[in-house]
Amino acid sequence: MADEPKVPPEGGASETPAKPAPAAGSPASASPQPAAAPPAKPAVPAKPAAPPAPKAPVKPDPWTSPLLDTLQKKFPGAVIEAVIFRNLPSVRVAKESLVPICEFLKSSEGGEYKLLTDHTAVDYPKREKRFDVIYHLYSFQRNDRLRVKVVLGENEKVPSVTGIWPTANWFEREVFDMFGIQYEGHPDLKRILMPDGWTGHPLRKDYDILRQDDNWVQSNLGIKSGQ
Repeated sequence: MADEPKVPPEGGASETPAKPAPAAGSPASASPQPAAAPPAKPAVPAKPAAPPAPKAPVKPDPWTSPLLDTLQKKFPGAVIEAVIFRNLPSVRVAKESLVPICEFLKSSEGGEYKLLTDHTAVDYPKREKRFDVIYHLYSFQRNDRLRVKVVLGENEKVPSVTGIWPTANWFEREVFDMFGIQYEGHPDLKRILMPDGWTGHPLRKDYDILRQDDNWVQSNLGIKSGQ
């Protein structure tokens, strides 16, 4: 007997089994991912800005005041220069007039600058007049300050002002010790920082920072200089 034809199941579905749906979370169920972007190029650092142009040095201004007028009238030709910088007036005077001018400045007529707050020097070895000798004065009465300056050559002496301000005793000894400046009329001009017998004056510009008095070190410390 001939085989009977197979009848498809009710509903018309074919006998071919359907493929199962991929399980959730499996690679086949995931949506396709876009390609990774190429790595960003490192940023090129910006060139540093050019440094600003140096400013021109600020120069002092000419100084005028009733006190200066009085000084010029009382000591004709003795005031060589009068300037003011950052509210500090400064007068450069002739060496020969230093003591009488300082005596006047300490008096009530001259402003009562009764305190010598500081005294020092500056070395300009290439200048004809090598040293600036500087006095800083203070007036309690006026509550202001004044700088007095004298210019000296290499071997010139300057009058001592210890008779006007007693504190000048130690200040002048220090300037003598460090710069070698001689003071006429000082009661006891000798070294105050360096040992007695030391050779040279350490704050002169031609005195090297590493320089030592080899003979003094050897004879007093028993070692070689720089050891």
